Amino acid sequence: MGAIASYFKFAERGTNILTETRAGVTTFMVMAYIIFVNPSILGAGFGLKPEELAAYAAATALVAGIMTIAMGVVGNYPLALAAGLGINAIVAFTLVAGKGLTPAGAMGVIVLEGIAITVLVVIGLREAIMAAVPLALKRSIGVGIGLFILFIGFVNGGLIVTPQGGSPIVALSFPTQTAQFVFLLGLLITFSLFVLKIRAALVISILVTTVVALIAGVTKVPDNLTVTPSFTTLGNFNLTNVFDKLGLITALLTIFAIMLSDFFDTMGTVTGVAEEAGLTTEDGMVPGIGRVLVVDSLAAVAGGLAGISSNTTYIESAAGVAEGGKTGFASVVTGILFLLAIFLSPLAGIIPSAATAPALVLVGYLMFTLIKDVNVADVEDGLPALLTIILMPLTYDITVGIGAGFISWVLIKLLKGKWAEVHWLMYGVTIAFLVYFAKDWIQTFIK
Repeated sequence: MGAIASYFKFAERGTNILTETRAGVTTFMVMAYIIFVNPSILGAGFGLKPEELAAYAAATALVAGIMTIAMGVVGNYPLALAAGLGINAIVAFTLVAGKGLTPAGAMGVIVLEGIAITVLVVIGLREAIMAAVPLALKRSIGVGIGLFILFIGFVNGGLIVTPQGGSPIVALSFPTQTAQFVFLLGLLITFSLFVLKIRAALVISILVTTVVALIAGVTKVPDNLTVTPSFTTLGNFNLTNVFDKLGLITALLTIFAIMLSDFFDTMGTVTGVAEEAGLTTEDGMVPGIGRVLVVDSLAAVAGGLAGISSNTTYIESAAGVAEGGKTGFASVVTGILFLLAIFLSPLAGIIPSAATAPALVLVGYLMFTLIKDVNVADVEDGLPALLTIILMPLTYDITVGIGAGFISWVLIKLLKGKWAEVHWLMYGVTIAFLVYFAKDWIQTFIK
């Protein structure tokens, strides 16, 4: 125990092995859904048969487990990784169903963009860009992610839906279904435990709500609690298919767009979660961020090599932070549970979204409190902060919020004649975001 405490700096960060273990369990419970959601999304785009999804589930858990443990040991931050939502949808529905790439070809794109990001980390550019981002934007990113998490919680809980006809885009769904009532009960339990400062509030609320869900028939215990893992997706990638199918220029633009999304999703997540854990410096920097970025970049490559899409740092890591997680040991615990889930994946599937959604709502609130440190009354910080914060949940895309914040911040500085206050990297990144937003329009001119 002494060696573990020393390596992970328990005393320095004011934590202990029990707290870190509880945090790691919490993060896993909130993230376990990805073991089943990722195969579902990829399967829909790839046209997979139900019996083929098991291999994708096993590989999803395998890569998540290995890379999360690596993040804990190398990065020493309570950050968990898994197949990224959003990017997996791009892989399934844009690259395969839309552009006609093979599943292996789509995974080749992920490998290439992961390698590109890794190179940027090695040469120090990714860390330099994070250092160039003004503090107000960094904090706004954390707030935006908080609202995004809160929004996901209400969507997963079934209270926010897109009504038939699509107008308005989202609306409140008055609870009429059992799962919705389970979510509301879970929300009451979660808030009550948190307000009363009960330790392990999130873990307790998830477990109690899951029991209620079992009794109410919202979820059930599978007949077979063990599975024989299959890893047939490993190595299912092709690096040349995208160039053969789309041509050199369109292929490079496609890789760039996905790389940019991967790049800044991580930047926002790491900054927001680290600040929530109280591990950032006064200027919003994350000490030792280089190690974190190396692991995250290699995780993107690993996801492509395993045939299950880019793996990235998860915003749900904030759930473990809310339980007191401050070191990489929490990630080691989460990673071990992912590896165990390979063999007992049906157990993870018992926990319904109605049980984890209340935890996401509370975590969203905790991250939202970072807004107190943003000077929203100053238009130079306030307007970019607003766009960053609000566009993440509205577009269901972290990258869109970050891009809007960056572009508006630089534009306002230029309009006020303060161009010298803008780091040259911010100009470069802003141009990159303009290309990112205009990529579909640009592609209409590329034959």
